[in-house]
Amino acid sequence: MRFLTILAFVVFGLTSCTEFSKVQKSTDYDYKLRMADKYYVNKKYNYAQQLYEELFPLLKGQPQFEDVFYKFAYCSYYLKDWLQAESLFKQFTEVFPTSIRAEEMEYMRAYTYYRQSPKQELDQTNTAKTIGLMQTFINTHPASTRNKEANEIIDLCRAKLELKEFKSAELYYNLGHYRAAAIAFSSLMEKFPDSEKSEDYKLQVIRAYYLFASNSIDEKKLARFEQVVNECNDFTDRFPDSKLIKEVERYLNQSQNNIKAIQNEPVTKTN
Repeated sequence: MRFLTILAFVVFGLTSCTEFSKVQKSTDYDYKLRMADKYYVNKKYNYAQQLYEELFPLLKGQPQFEDVFYKFAYCSYYLKDWLQAESLFKQFTEVFPTSIRAEEMEYMRAYTYYRQSPKQELDQTNTAKTIGLMQTFINTHPASTRNKEANEIIDLCRAKLELKEFKSAELYYNLGHYRAAAIAFSSLMEKFPDSEKSEDYKLQVIRAYYLFASNSIDEKKLARFEQVVNECNDFTDRFPDSKLIKEVERYLNQSQNNIKAIQNEPVTKTN
């Protein structure tokens, strides 16, 4: 039974190839176009793409050209050839800027970059490109029904970029590179000022600078503990109602006591 099933698939495949070969050899371009559209509707995008590509230069300036261009672009998209699809979506908007499909093509161009957005730990050039193009789309088409999805994609991409930055800062911290970690967490806050984790990032800045000061040579400890104090005060100014205030106050008190010890002043006892 299994053998018969496999044989049926092989026969079907050979028949399809034979049919397609006949279509390719035909000099009847109207017939080729009908068959290309048939393949497209039946999701045989590889066959459709080859026929559209052959017909492309022949139909320029003809009424059918826009539809062929549109389907040709989508063939690349459905075949997951993102680079080719992006290029064709972009070209469509340049060739047919007033088409009712132009808005869709602009969106799909941005979406192809989203489809190329890799795992968080890899280079995020395409993720950043997605954000830029999606935002441009929203600005250009403020009333578009696609804007809700565009905003959702922007949020997902920003979350991925934020996570990548966080992992990098966290790695510095875990490796004991505390100054680099503090700078990285500060940069993270600047790049993502609306993040829900801003308070946590700021606390990590304080922790990293505290450990950096604690592990410094004596000559540099004073200035570095003073930096921790400044960071703690900045935290209190930014997040006066934070649930992390008590931990920040602990770092503040410890840093102030270290400063007093360095300056030979009486140390304040803390609970």
